[in-house]
Amino acid sequence: MMPTQESYAQMVRDLARLRAAVPGVLESDAAEYQCSAVMTEAEVREFERAHAVRLPEEYRAFLMCVGKGGAGPGYGVFDLGECDAGFEFRAWHEGDGFVGTLRVPFPHAAAWNDMRGMPEDALSETDAAAYEVQRAAFEEGYFAPLDGAIPICHLGCALRQWLIVSGAESGHVWEDRRADYEGLVPLQTAAGQRMGFYTWYRGWLDEEMGKWGL
Repeated sequence: MMPTQESYAQMVRDLARLRAAVPGVLESDAAEYQCSAVMTEAEVREFERAHAVRLPEEYRAFLMCVGKGGAGPGYGVFDLGECDAGFEFRAWHEGDGFVGTLRVPFPHAAAWNDMRGMPEDALSETDAAAYEVQRAAFEEGYFAPLDGAIPICHLGCALRQWLIVSGAESGHVWEDRRADYEGLVPLQTAAGQRMGFYTWYRGWLDEEMGKWGL
């Protein structure tokens, strides 16, 4: 069932409650519960037009009712069209070596971690040049840009979470663990169902409120 507008209004109220609970403890913590400005329908449609894709409904509603980014899991939700760049943020572009093509369906339907082609460590000791060539070829494919997905948050150490925007997995959140060579994994609820954007964000928000006894 699609969350109602009231569901998103409650998110806004809960974020305000968190900000009010934090002053007097750490001002920096209060800032973590602040979202960016909301987007207009026209702004969301312009992004969709530019990328020839319709964003998942739960995410569209978040952008227009809560904010285009800011407070959220990990180091916060990226503003639409942005990703991490060290300790800063940068705009991403389709085909930039990180984000693929949004209108192309996301290629996976189940957890993926294809390690075929990764050279054995022993090769580095016997033929370092061959090892480096094979390692580079493997990583070019393993870390290929993700089609049909946009980055939504950074967990640290190059671990990220993505929202799928095209294909059968559209609307679901996946975790990118490739930096640890653990592949791509769909997030699931306690009931074993695919996790959508609203459930993903609401779960984080409830956890944060629990920390402050709200």
